[in-house]
Amino acid sequence: MKKTFLTLSAAISLSMGVSTPALAQQSAVTNAILNQRTGLLDKARVDIDKAIVNEKTSNKAKTWYTRGEIYQAMLESPIYSKNLQPGEGLQKSYESYGKTIELDTKTGEFGKQAVVKMESLYGQAFNDAVNSYNAKDYDKAIANYKLASQIKPQDTTAVLYSAYASEAKQDFAGARASYNQLLAMNYKSVNLYSRLLQMAKQEKNEAEAAKVVGQALVAYPGNKSFMLEDLNMSLASGKGEDALGKINKSIAADPNNSNLYAVRGSMYDQQKKGDLALADYRKAIELDPNNFDAQFNLGVYNYNRAADSYTKASKMDLKTYQTSGKKFESEGKKFFEASVPYFEKALLLQPDDRNTLSSLQKVYFRLGRTADSERLNSKLQSLNKK
Repeated sequence: MKKTFLTLSAAISLSMGVSTPALAQQSAVTNAILNQRTGLLDKARVDIDKAIVNEKTSNKAKTWYTRGEIYQAMLESPIYSKNLQPGEGLQKSYESYGKTIELDTKTGEFGKQAVVKMESLYGQAFNDAVNSYNAKDYDKAIANYKLASQIKPQDTTAVLYSAYASEAKQDFAGARASYNQLLAMNYKSVNLYSRLLQMAKQEKNEAEAAKVVGQALVAYPGNKSFMLEDLNMSLASGKGEDALGKINKSIAADPNNSNLYAVRGSMYDQQKKGDLALADYRKAIELDPNNFDAQFNLGVYNYNRAADSYTKASKMDLKTYQTSGKKFESEGKKFFEASVPYFEKALLLQPDDRNTLSSLQKVYFRLGRTADSERLNSKLQSLNKK
């Protein structure tokens, strides 16, 4: 009878609600949820932080999901967000939802909800990054862009903007790492290679610049800017023939590429081979009348010929000028006139290009087209004030 009495006493004790450690911890999760629902996020946080470190509840998807919701709610609250350290709300929410998915998979009861919550966290992280960037808090911007990238590893936008933020704080190593991360994600853009090249130039790292140009030309073999960079590097290193060989090879492979002829024309110009340059510029325009560089350089070619003629006339003594001067001035005027349609077409293609505006303004002046000259001069002054 004594044994039966003890057994009954134990049963009575349990029925009267004497708690066990396991039940207490389950209660902590329940209390966290109740406090969250009633808006008492500070108390909910205390409860869930206890549950998350207890071995009885720390391996439950529900516990981690609840933690994510509480920290996300605090992050979004103008009151409770002040109780969080910078970046703490986003980081702990992300960590919690990630653990939920790990424990419950993406198809489980809480896992499915965590996936949706992750999507909203991406937007919060990205927006916080943008706001931090605009406030010139580049370190915080980079941290949030990286978190956004963790949330959506396949997304390239956050990685790209992280590179911009690193550049803004002159952290070229960080920017280069982000740009290279994009390349590894099969993201390509002319601007990406241009930024890598610009950084290499700022650091005066010729080897890195050459490497970037090589990569850029593999991705964009017909890009005029990269070809010019490659050619200029060859010329700067005393490899003029090597540069010419490169461009000739490119033209043989792509004979209808207007940009290639414009580039080779520029090369011939640098080498003082005017006739060859002229032929290439004309070929470039034949293939593409909207090739700005070819149009502008043809204008410059005629402008320079005109200037040479006038210079020769101005250097003559009186006797020589009386017999030959007018001839050279007449020749100069013809070259100025010949330059006009090329400069005008170039200006049509790029209306705010200062070099074109300045050159055409001078030509108009020399040809006595005063109104046109003054019009372009006014536009130049307006652009210079911006």
